Amino acid sequence: MLKDLTSGDVLVVVRLDRLARSVSHLLHVIEDLEKRGVHFRSLRDPIDTSTPQGMFSLQVLGAVAQLERALIAERTKAGIKAAKARGKLPGNPGLRERRPEAIKAVSKAREKLYLDELISSAQTWLPTVRQLRPQHSWDNVVRVLNRRGHHWTVQRLRRAVHRMVREKLAEPELLARSPRRAPEDHLMKLVAAITIADPSLSLRDIAAQLDQMGERPARGGRRWQPSSVRALLDEAHRFGLVRP
Repeated sequence: MLKDLTSGDVLVVVRLDRLARSVSHLLHVIEDLEKRGVHFRSLRDPIDTSTPQGMFSLQVLGAVAQLERALIAERTKAGIKAAKARGKLPGNPGLRERRPEAIKAVSKAREKLYLDELISSAQTWLPTVRQLRPQHSWDNVVRVLNRRGHHWTVQRLRRAVHRMVREKLAEPELLARSPRRAPEDHLMKLVAAITIADPSLSLRDIAAQLDQMGERPARGGRRWQPSSVRALLDEAHRFGLVRP
């Protein structure tokens, strides 16, 4: 997500420890954002990185957040040590004893966390899936998404879409089998998706990626040419799939 931010954007997080794992990491992320003209805002902390005072407050709050995590870790270790001294084992007794109700509760909690993560990140990947499925294979969809810095595999993406469909947050048509012969406009949509995923790609780069995907040139031939890519990209502009 951080890679997609550009000058003038504002990165909003719930709290500081949702952005970074330590003060040094936090400052490194903020410094990178500032270099790109991106501002940062934490909903639970009065942070404004556009001012020196805001940067100072950021360092102070970051140090406090790190101290709190260290104290929690220390208390956890002390609690485990005290429990062992009393002859008790740390962790959930129900899980250690393999009680069905405990296992079911943990599984349900994990599923809820998984769904929450899918919903919160859906805007970064689901629009691309909707644009390409089911006309294109899962492999090609994964290639396009990963050009944007994602780390999807076919198995993980299919599972994610299945879950979103089951929760009625995505269309069942996305799971349909890809046709053996793609519709006529599939190349235009594919070129549009590749361009949106990485606007820095040249026509020659897109042509090379189409060759890698095994897509046949629209006008015949064995390899894609920049001129053919340009024609499809112009068509995508006319249909409003890609902004000029």
